[in-house]
Parts: sequence; structure tokens; C-alpha cells
Amino acid sequence: MPKVFAQMAVTLDGFIAGPDDGPEHPIGRQGHKVFAWQFATRWWKSMYGDGDAEPTVDDPVLDEIFARSGATVIGRRMFDNGEGPWGDDPPYHQPAFIVTHSPRPTLPKLGGTTYHFVTEGIERALELAREAAGDKDVEIAGGADLVQQYMVAGLLDELELHVVPAYLGGGVRMFDRPELAAVPLTPNRVIASPAVTHIRYDVG
Repeated sequence: MPKVFAQMAVTLDGFIAGPDDGPEHPIGRQGHKVFAWQFATRWWKSMYGDGDAEPTVDDPVLDEIFARSGATVIGRRMFDNGEGPWGDDPPYHQPAFIVTHSPRPTLPKLGGTTYHFVTEGIERALELAREAAGDKDVEIAGGADLVQQYMVAGLLDELELHVVPAYLGGGVRMFDRPELAAVPLTPNRVIASPAVTHIRYDVG
């Protein structure tokens, strides 16, 4: 049965982006610390034309994420921060459903990505994403607040955290909702590399 999953990179002190994130600084100041492991992967190098990369332990983790996902759900803050840097050929290459309060026409992009703007809440966005994904999984891409909403609502099956050995000291926290204390997490896989530790949890 298809699953609903999320995967987020996070520092040891619990941040997914640095301070002052916004369209000018999509991952915040010092946010590169969160994603340095990803920038070194073959996927990133091939996507953004930085040349060949040596294989890493982290490559199969990203390959699996993109292979299993048939549709993506994105929060409006993450979309607003990322729309510019993602450009005309965003990395999703599949239908992407933006949870928002502001209606906007469907926006097709290159590479198979089409942005659909959903104003009826997280449940409706997930319903549409499941229809679009077919027999594939749905990824809740973030940001952190959206992932937390799906966890608290009991709508997330798996959560994978890419824990990087770095501190930011401030920024956007991965977890800050007291209600999450009632959401059980059971580790089902750990993959470690010199740059990051991937921990996948069953949720609920």
C-alpha cells in the first residue's frame, strides 16, 4: 500500500534552516551546513550541472526517495522561499501540491513538475496528491511546520531525518509543537556516512 512520508535534513541542535530564511536566503544564514552532504551527491551534481561526483553512501538514500515518490505536498513558506532558486526546472519532476490560503492558477514547469495550489487544507492536499501518485508514495516535502501538521493529524506513515554533525544555534526548528509528544516514533533503519546519519522512523 502506498505510504505518506517525509524526509528532512536537521542539525544536532534541531534546525532545518539557518536564521533569517526567506526568498533572499532560502535556507537561511549558514543553512549550507544542513545540506552540505546533499550538495556532494551524484543526484545534486547531475541536477545542477556541477560535473561528475564520486559515489557516496548517501547516493542510494536520495535515489530511493525520488524513486518511491509519485507526488509531493509543500507548504507555502517553503514554496515562497524556493520558487526562485528552483527555477524553471524544479527538482520534483512530478505533481506538487502547495498548501496555501491564497488561490493561484496551476503552474506547469519543465521536467514534469506542475504546481497545484490547494486552499482547502492539508487533508485535501494529501487527497489530491494520492490521486496523482497512483501506486507510488506521497512525500510531504516540508517545511517543518507542514510536516508537524501531518504528524499531529496522524496522516504521516514514515519520517526520515538526515542528521548532520553541525550546529546552527538558531533558525527554523524541525520540532516545536507540544502535541508531538503524543506521536510515537519507532526507528526502522539507520544508514551512516561521514557526512550525515539517515534515521528512518515509523510514525504512529
